[in-house]
Parts: sequence; C-alpha cells; structure tokens
Amino acid sequence: MKSLVAVLSLVLAMFLGLCPPMHAQETPPAPTISSSAPSIPPNADPAMATRAWLDTVPADKRARSDAYFEGGYWLLLWNFLLSAAISVLLLTTRISARLRDFADKIAGKTVSIFPTGRFCRIIEWLFLNALRVLLYAIPLLLLVNVLGFPLHVYEHFFREHAYGMATQNFGQWFSEQLVALAVGLIVSSIALVALYFVFRHAPRAWWIWGTATAVVLVMGLTLLFPIYVEPLFNKYTELTDPKIKDPILAMARANQIPVTKVYEVDASRQTKRVSANVAGFLGTTRIALNDNLLKQCTLPEIREVMAHEMGHYVLNHGFKLVLYSGVSFLFAFGLARVLFDAAARRWGNRWGVRGIADPAGLPLLSFILTTIFFLLTPVSNSAVRVTEREADAFSINTAREPEGMAKVALKLGEYRKLDPSPMEEIIFFDHPSGRARIRMAMDWKAAHLPAGGAE
Repeated sequence: MKSLVAVLSLVLAMFLGLCPPMHAQETPPAPTISSSAPSIPPNADPAMATRAWLDTVPADKRARSDAYFEGGYWLLLWNFLLSAAISVLLLTTRISARLRDFADKIAGKTVSIFPTGRFCRIIEWLFLNALRVLLYAIPLLLLVNVLGFPLHVYEHFFREHAYGMATQNFGQWFSEQLVALAVGLIVSSIALVALYFVFRHAPRAWWIWGTATAVVLVMGLTLLFPIYVEPLFNKYTELTDPKIKDPILAMARANQIPVTKVYEVDASRQTKRVSANVAGFLGTTRIALNDNLLKQCTLPEIREVMAHEMGHYVLNHGFKLVLYSGVSFLFAFGLARVLFDAAARRWGNRWGVRGIADPAGLPLLSFILTTIFFLLTPVSNSAVRVTEREADAFSINTAREPEGMAKVALKLGEYRKLDPSPMEEIIFFDHPSGRARIRMAMDWKAAHLPAGGAE
C-alpha cells in the first residue's frame, strides 16, 4: 500500500526529479554510450543530424537501455497492484481497525496526566487526537514497508546491480534504507496528524481543506528536502577546481542566482548516474553537481547540465509544479470524497471504518488516491516533461553548447530509452526523450545566429 503520505512523497519526487535513496551477484557495468560527435555536413538538416547522433549508439547498447527503461513500465504496474493488494489486505482482515482500536486504548490511558481547566482540556484534546493518529500510523507504516520490501529490494537493489547502475553492497544499501525509513516515518507522522486534524474538523469539506494542507506539505518538502534531507545520504564538499567552478558561477551571476560556491556530491557511492541541482530559498540557495557528472562529462557537457538546472530555478518550476499538484489533489480528493463515502456506507461495518475522520479508513483512502494517481500518470508525466523541455530551452540559450546537449542526451540514454514512439513518450516519460533533446540542440544549431547578429 501507498499511504496518503506516500502518495505525497511520490508526487514530490516526481516534481523534483529525485529518487528515494534505495549482495547480489554482480554483472559487468553497463556499457558506456559513446559521446563522440558524428560526422555531420555543414548546414545539415536538423532531422538528419539528429538521426546521425542516434546512430552513433551501437545496437547492443541501445537494446540494453531500452530493456532497462521498458522494464520500468511493468514496475509501475506491479507497484500499483502491490499497493492495492496491501490496502485490501489491511481492510478485509481488519488489521487497520485493530490498530485503530489499539491506538484509542493507549491514548485513552493518558487522560489522567492533564489537569482540569478549559485551556488544559483544549491541549488534552489536541494531544490525544494527535497521539491516536501516531499510535495508529507508525505501526501501520512499518507493516506496509515490510510487506512492500521484496519488490522494493528487487527494484532498487538487485535490478540496479543487474544493469550495472549501482555501486553499493547490500549492507551499505540497507543501512541507507533504515535512515530513509526513519525520515519517512517522521514526515509521514507530521503529515497524517495535519490531515486527520482537517478530516475531523471538516468532515464534509475535507477534500478542499485537505488539498490546501497537501499543497503546504508538498511545498515544505520541496523547499526543505534538498537542503536538509539529502545531506543525510551524501556528503557535500565545496568544488575548488576553477576550470569547472568559474564557468558555472559565471552562468549563475548572469541569471541572478544568489550563490558564490559550487558543491560536489559523492553520489558515486550509490550510483553511476549523473545529476545536479540548484535548490534552496531565503539564503540557502545552493548549486550542486554529483561526482559522476565530473568524472563522465566534459566541461561543455557540465555547463549544459548546470544551465538546465539553473533553468528550473530561474523559471520557478518548483513552485509551478506545486501549483499543478494542488490542481491534481483537488481533483483526486474531490473524487475520493465520493468514492470513500460510497465504500464506507457499503463495507464500513465489515472493515471497521467509521468515516473519513477514522484513521482505520486510511488504507481505503490510500487505495482510492493511489488508483487515481496511477490513472493520471500520463497527465502528471506530461506536466513535468513540459517543465523539463522549458529548462532544456533555457540551457541551450544559456550554455550555448548544442553538441554538449546532444552528448549528455546520449549519456542519459544509458538508462533512458533514446527513441520511443510518440505515444510511449507521452505516457511514460517525465523528461523529454534523448531524440527530442538532440533534435532541440540541432534545431538551435541550425537556426542560431553568430554573436552580435548577422550583417
């Protein structure tokens, strides 16, 4: 099951382009896709130039990349089905109702600790309701994580090693999962206490106030996650090489990004993927790139990647996607209100679910929301892909490195399908495909005027 907070976390991850930090027999590392420029005649048609770049990738490497990415389509389905199955299990076996009863019993025994008086009664009421939610949610979330662990360990450890993407042994990986679990429990607890406060006080309009609460939670996580959570998993050190640092800071100054340092992240401890980000607010803004990017890419490629990340910052994509999430949550919560009430009326007595304010109904609400967001996958992917496309356009005009953009697209093609069908890209891609990115670079190169304009 994906709890309501897990859905929030998934939406956040989608918006940020992040993956949760996730000893098999090792296979050889995935073959590195060559980034050498093809021989393209001057003034070549952009479509022909794009095909020439794609043709530099050998068939075996293309097949491996396609197999890895297409396997993700099935994992999307299996994760949804597992989530639905766990939700149904928790409801039909009344595990959820028993946990609710346990939480009510323990919380009820704490009443005697509060002195009498109107003010203390208010504190008691708030405390007891928060305690009930926590005593229910924490064991439930632990149980859900245990039930979902087999698929999780396959998807994020064994499969990553099978395709040569991961660098940790099982002990290192598992220790990070425990840290991630602790962080998840804290975030989930805060979110659920806030949401059930809304559900209890607005039983009819909860879907409206729940949307507002969810948006605040997503915005808070969007702002805080890169600065305060990511350092729990990786070390950030100041990049001192002026050949790399100075060009990045020059682009930042040109785009009014308030930073004076660039940080390197030791992501190679976990993965072979390249990544970077520009994140922060109110004086915490930070530019960071992982060490894989430094090791695998040339300076023009690094400039292109960093300009892309600056594009997200300058164009306020984080806040725009939070607003999109608000629309998505409003639709999903509005539909969930109708479906939840109908299901509770029909099966509530059998499951021990008393209504939306009853924590025992969380698996039902989770099942409904997970189903809605699963069906909205093409819509949410397209929303993110549009912002990625805008960041690509910003980067090509800032870094002015069309060949660097094409080479990076090929490097990302080690784990993203380079040349999907149009419908495949709409449904499954939350970033432009390699083909689309190379075509943008070739279009820019063909249309670009020399600095100062043509006479």
